[in-house]
Amino acid sequence: MAKPPRGSNEPPKIVVVKKIIVAGGHGHHGGAWKVAYADFVTAMMAFFLLLWLLGATNEKQRKGIADYFAPTLIDTRTLGIGGSGVLGGESATSDDKTGTYSGRSTKRGFASPVSGRGGDEAGTGTKGSLNNPSGLEAEDRRNFATLRRQMLDAIATSRTVARLANHIRFVPTPDGMRIDLIDDADWSMFAMGTTTLAPDAAELIGTVASAIRGMPNPIMIRGHTDAVPYGDPRAMNNWMLSSGRAEATRRRLSQGGIGEARFERIEGVADREPMIAKNPLDPRNRRVAITLLYRRGAFGS
Repeated sequence: MAKPPRGSNEPPKIVVVKKIIVAGGHGHHGGAWKVAYADFVTAMMAFFLLLWLLGATNEKQRKGIADYFAPTLIDTRTLGIGGSGVLGGESATSDDKTGTYSGRSTKRGFASPVSGRGGDEAGTGTKGSLNNPSGLEAEDRRNFATLRRQMLDAIATSRTVARLANHIRFVPTPDGMRIDLIDDADWSMFAMGTTTLAPDAAELIGTVASAIRGMPNPIMIRGHTDAVPYGDPRAMNNWMLSSGRAEATRRRLSQGGIGEARFERIEGVADREPMIAKNPLDPRNRRVAITLLYRRGAFGS
């Protein structure tokens, strides 16, 4: 309060001091809007980057990106394997860790090992083709031996084909058991230079069909000829003849009840695989080979 001058009767004047304090954060002078704008610009940049990635990548690349960001850790709470405990489902000495630190654990696999014991079906059991790959092959060998005895007995009791016993031969091969039907100088399965079966040869092949009809093995047929050439190889040659005779044999087996699905390979090799190598003209080189192939394992082995 100011003092009045001396000798004046006026009351003293009151002086009021007004202090104005400007605080930050009010109006457009604050910084909050800048933070919000920066967040908006960042979000827009991420959005446009996403659009660019979608346009610049193909489906396979997008799948790879998605897999990269996919979570890989086990959700222990959802799966209920003890991850919510004090130690995250682990003990102090456990090697089988599936808890909170499963990303650094030595977690054991949940699948059965190959050496595990299975059932009677083909697979990992003792009778299966995975644990015992030679099981089918051993069974086929036993079946082939039984088939040989049965066929020889059937041929011996047939008046028509009994005399042809010397023309049939059973040969074990790495592919299975081969049944050779062989010509000689006195007898031929086919009329000379044709694919027409002789009546007794057709009956012999019918005997083979009856014997192998109930077996599950696939079949390969291969025709062979001697080296006697044709006058005009453009009209007929040994390649055509051997292939045609293999096909004629297949048709006769099919008529004997062999299912079409069992025939795996039909081929003719002309005179390229002679049985009498020293004499390619020998009539015994003319033959048809019917091979019962080993069955494949359940896993394609």
